[in-house]
Order: sequence, then structure tokens, then C-alpha cells
Amino acid sequence: MAKFNIFRARPAGTSPVATAAVPTSVTHEGAPGYARDTKSELFLLAVSNMGSENTFYEPSGRRDDRYAHLVRKAALEDPEWTARLLQWLRTEANMRTASLVGAAEFVHARLAAESDAGVANRAVIASVLQRADEPGELLAYWTGQHGRRIPKPLKRGISDALGRLYNERAVLKWDSDARGFRMPDVLNLAHPTPAAPWQGELFQYVLDHRRSADAAVPASLRVIAARRELMAWPVEQRRALFSRPDAADVLRGAGMTWEAVSGWLQGPMTREVWEALAPSMGYMSLLRNLRNFDETGMSDEVAAAVAARLADPGQVARSRQFPFRFLSAHQAAPSLRWGHALDQALQASLANLPALPGRSLILIDTSASMSGGAYSRHSKVTPAMAAAVFGVALGAKGEKVDVVGFADGTFRHDVPRGASVLREIDRFLARIGEVGHGTAIVESLKRSYRGHDRVFIISDMQTMDGHYGRGVSDVVPRHVPVYGFNLSGYQNAAYATGKANRHEFGGLTDATFRLVPLLEAGRNATWPF
Repeated sequence: MAKFNIFRARPAGTSPVATAAVPTSVTHEGAPGYARDTKSELFLLAVSNMGSENTFYEPSGRRDDRYAHLVRKAALEDPEWTARLLQWLRTEANMRTASLVGAAEFVHARLAAESDAGVANRAVIASVLQRADEPGELLAYWTGQHGRRIPKPLKRGISDALGRLYNERAVLKWDSDARGFRMPDVLNLAHPTPAAPWQGELFQYVLDHRRSADAAVPASLRVIAARRELMAWPVEQRRALFSRPDAADVLRGAGMTWEAVSGWLQGPMTREVWEALAPSMGYMSLLRNLRNFDETGMSDEVAAAVAARLADPGQVARSRQFPFRFLSAHQAAPSLRWGHALDQALQASLANLPALPGRSLILIDTSASMSGGAYSRHSKVTPAMAAAVFGVALGAKGEKVDVVGFADGTFRHDVPRGASVLREIDRFLARIGEVGHGTAIVESLKRSYRGHDRVFIISDMQTMDGHYGRGVSDVVPRHVPVYGFNLSGYQNAAYATGKANRHEFGGLTDATFRLVPLLEAGRNATWPF
């Protein structure tokens, strides 16, 4: 009887996240664990690491130390690869804290080792700075970890970035005495060269304004001048602005965010206020305030314009929102009028999820380690919620897909054709706890695998030891691809990966799913950056 030369066998490509071929340790739940190489461990931790946040199995201090150690090691072993990872991490993967911390540790390790091979340190620093508050954030991290001495590559990298980051609106939004490093501190340290004459006047104004709140505003700084004029209005006259037809233009011209308007009014944010603000609000601000729009009675006309912006695929792509943010907005909004737009936005944010031929099995982890804590102290989003977003949306894209929730046991979750993905995610999440709270990957495969052409496991991969064999390949034939999607980045893998149809990705965006079609075609997949 043939064992290898069978009808459905296909060439098996290799994937970048690789482990040892045999168990080297154990998972947090005691199953055989497979050590990853440095790059693989760093990648999976980086794409799931919010920074200074506890996870179910790993306290924040230990997690942050592991991340810093891996970055420093990779920076010396392969600086070009590490530099590409950090830039991609901040841009496409949208992991802000991990990229800033990573860039700081990259530079620190190379300076300590007196290594200047490969990419320039200043270029790495500049590449991760994508928002005007981030130079100050980076400096605060550096001084908190490595002392007050700021090395030249850090200063020069920040200087290179300031020309594209600092403008009038950024100054009004981000410069605050609540921050340890204010914009004038950054300017004094970095000494940037202005990109244009107006920026030179802006830099000087920022320095002067710290010394005196009444510092003169240059004629070129029209937005700051407009803001100063608005702030001079008597408080009792400010609300009258919202009865004027040009209210939205006045607010936009003065760079007034919704937070700034809230403080300026010194009173409630009414329907008229939100309707004047909505046209100039950023994408994430719209997502965060849908409940406020509903509770103040925003008109259907303005709401329709907001919904159109939310559903626009171009705006979704530019916003780089994590897919789970659309689920959070859907759960927070009282009104049904946002549902279709958020559903469209969610699906646009998951454009890289593949629609694959044949039969697919998708296992979504609903265990306690996935549902017992949020990604950050400022969020209610758990790994189980993120897993449901990816798993249910992936299930909705195929015709022959079995979506199964698992913990100690399993439950089948049928996704009706044409159904709202957001509603199906809600329905799936309501079933958490239905089959216990453990993580039994091998047993769940034994219950669910029925000759499928591929298997997706969306989990933190911290499985318990199996009664039906000790590994994934004891259940799923080796010619069938198994794709693990790791949402937590713990140290040990649940099965050997990197070749022979056993693969692992990770992250909070769909970016790494683009490797799947390559592997399905039998081609080798490289890093997604």
C-alpha cells in the first residue's frame, strides 16, 4: 500500500517560523514543547506583544525581558533582518510599543558590542517613528532602561524623523506638560534641520512657547494662530459656534480634535457638537465614538456619511486598524445603523485571508488562557475574541469549511452563507465555556478531523498533553498542511514547524496569512517583510 505516492500529496514548501524537529521542553500546560530559533521566537512574540502587559501564562516583566533579549541577540546575529522586522512591525503590523522598544534595544546591543556592520543604527530609529508623540516615547523608554546619556545614533535617528512628523496639528495634539519628554525637549536633544522655512518657525515657536504661553505666533503658523484665537473666546460664548454653518470649517482650521473640543466647551458634548466634528475626525476616533453619536442623537444624514467612511476599503487600509477593533466598535454601539458598515470594514481589514479550494477545518481556541484576560489594561479584547474574528471570517470565505470551537471538548459552529460576519462572531463568542476551559489540541483534532485538505489552529498553542498521541501528526496525516496561527507568542511551540506541511504564523493583523497561498502552491514562503 502506498504511503507517500498518493493522490492528494503535494510538494511541501518551507515556512520561516521554524522549531527543533523533536521536543526540547514543554508547553505551559505540560505537553511536549518545541524550541524555536531566535528569529522565529522573536517574530511570534513581536507580533503579539503590547509591551508592559501581563498575559495568562507570562507576567509582563518576564515577557518584556524575553523580548529585549531576543532583539539584542538578533541585532548582532543578523542586523539587516532585524531592521526589516522592526520597520514592518511599526508600519504594516501596526505594533507601536514593540517596534519602539525593539529599535531602542537594537541600538543598545550594537553600541555595547561596538558593532557597526550592516544597517545604520540611526536609520532603524527613524524607520519606527511614525507618529509625532513617538520620539518622546522612545526617549522615555531609553532613559528609563539605559540612563540619561542619549547616544548619537538615537539623536540622529530622531532628527531624521522630525522633519516628516512635526507640523502644526501634531504640536497642538501631542505637546503637553503631562509628558516627561515634551516636544521642546526632543528638539533640544535632536537639533533637527527644518524641512521648510515654516517648519523652522514652528520649531522656534515650540521652544519659545514653553518659556512663555504668550509667545508670538509667526504668520506662517495659521492653524496655531486659529487655535489661540478660539481659546481666547469667553467660555459662555463658545457653544454658539455650533449654530453656525461654518462650525466644522472653524474647528478644522484650528486643528481641534474631539478631545480638545470637549475641554474647550467645559460642558456636555451635544448632537450639534458631534455633527460639526465628524467630518474632520480621524478614522479611529470615529470608531471609538459611535456610542456617543447614538446617545446624543446624531442625525441619520450625518451618520450615513460616517458609515460610508467606515466602510471605505481605502480608508480601512490607511487606518491600519487591528481587525478586532471593528468587533469592539460593533459591541459598544447601541444602534444597528453601524452594523453593515462595520461588517464591510472588518472584511476589508481581512483582505489577506485566503479563500481556498477543497475542505478546510478551522479550530478556534476558547480555553481559559484565551478568554481569561485582555491584551492590555486599556482594552476588553481577549485573545479568544481575536481568534474568533480570524476564524469565523476565514470560515465565511470558503464553501466547504468546518468551523469548530475547542477547549477540553469541541463544538461545531456553522457559518451560514451570506451571514453577517460580525453577528456570527458574536454568536460564536457566546459559546465560550460550552466545552470546558482547557486547551486540548490533539484531542480536538481527533474529534474534528475528517479527511480535510488543510487544518487551521487559531490558539495560544499552550496545549495539554494528548491521550490520542502526543503530536498533531498522530492525528493529521503528514501530507495535509497544518497552519497554526499563534496569538500570544509564548516560548515553546505545540508541534514542530517550518517544513513538511507544518507551519505557524502569528499576529493581530491578517498580514501573515498571505503566506498560505504560497505554501499551498508548494513554494517556499519567506518572512512577510
